Amino acid sequence: MRTTANPGAMLIGTVANLWRYPVKSLRGEALQRARVLADGLENDRTAALLVETPTHARAGKPLRGKENNRLHLTADPETAASYAADDGAVVTLDRTLPRYFDARPVSVLLDRWVADVEALVGAALDPRRWRPNVFVRSATETVWRERDLVGGTLRAGDVALRVLQPITRCVTPNYDVETGEALPEVLDAVVRERDAKVGVYCEVLTPGTIALGDELALV
Repeated sequence: MRTTANPGAMLIGTVANLWRYPVKSLRGEALQRARVLADGLENDRTAALLVETPTHARAGKPLRGKENNRLHLTADPETAASYAADDGAVVTLDRTLPRYFDARPVSVLLDRWVADVEALVGAALDPRRWRPNVFVRSATETVWRERDLVGGTLRAGDVALRVLQPITRCVTPNYDVETGEALPEVLDAVVRERDAKVGVYCEVLTPGTIALGDELALV
């Protein structure tokens, strides 16, 4: 399907949700529109909880959601620090780096990829389990797989993104975003049936603004 704004582009879908995560691994902030800078969404992962406990496996590094199933339940660093303390980790809020990304600046997730996993586990799954920046409602029955988009350019609003790679998933999507309860079948299915890949990482080619309702197109 062609887009209304650019007849030469292939319509992927419509931007349904936008999220940023001011503190890495903590609860995300829903946005109506997002300013996208050259290095990612404005104020996305500009702080992290740095592990100070010398004997901890993440000593001197940011604490991640895979180390604690409750971090994503709160946006408050002090509350998150108490969760970490329950596991024997002393953490401090760190802002010395410009960004605290695991890999690439922007993550994009299509609803059909979530539906794939839902069918495998037999349960509805909140897309926030995958902590995307941009969540897209697919426009057609065409199934765009992650690998189909690698190397392509996506445009939404006046922002252009280059798709770099599928996202390899860890245990974090197992955790319910409201309760922290684990559903191990999620990662088991993703590893078994999707080579552990859900979503794509992108870099920013053209900064600008993305808003809910914008068309996402492959150009």
